[in-house]
Amino acid sequence: MTTYISILRGINVSGHRMIKMDALRQLFAGLGFTNIQTYIQSGNVVFQDKKTKLQDLEKKIAKRIFEQFGFEVPVLVKELEDLKQVVKNNPFLSDNSKDISHLHVTFLSAQPDKENFKKIKEGQYQADEFELFDKSVYLYCPNSYSNSKLTNSFFENKLKVVATTRNWKTTNELINIAEKISTNKL
Repeated sequence: MTTYISILRGINVSGHRMIKMDALRQLFAGLGFTNIQTYIQSGNVVFQDKKTKLQDLEKKIAKRIFEQFGFEVPVLVKELEDLKQVVKNNPFLSDNSKDISHLHVTFLSAQPDKENFKKIKEGQYQADEFELFDKSVYLYCPNSYSNSKLTNSFFENKLKVVATTRNWKTTNELINIAEKISTNKL
């Protein structure tokens, strides 16, 4: 079995597109997935399934959410090893002056066009910094992500891809949960 991490965009935010985690786990079980674990209320689900194309899993999950809850939710799925690589590649980790509590990762549905990224890289974003690696944008937001212009909508509009962001603590906790599931230690 392969361990996957699904990251849903925009559920349970300000009372909109509400999905209880019990209902989300049941939805995933109904799709035939096993060893399902959720983490916090923002749509993080770790699960196992046979080796499947990530895009097929994303479509399958998004379709079932729409059928069951009546609204569309962008879904991104990563394999455990891919998420570990995302963490390993964070360029801000090598800078000891950066407080890791201000780190975030914006996961993208596809690698963006380099010209689109180059255009936004030239902009001014107060003290916020960001770097692109493959399908991840690494963010350093020292004045809080909630005060940043570097939102999911910003990246979606500028890069023409689906984006969803997780803070550094959540990203690492998803790896911890996925590793426990992979080694049957839950």
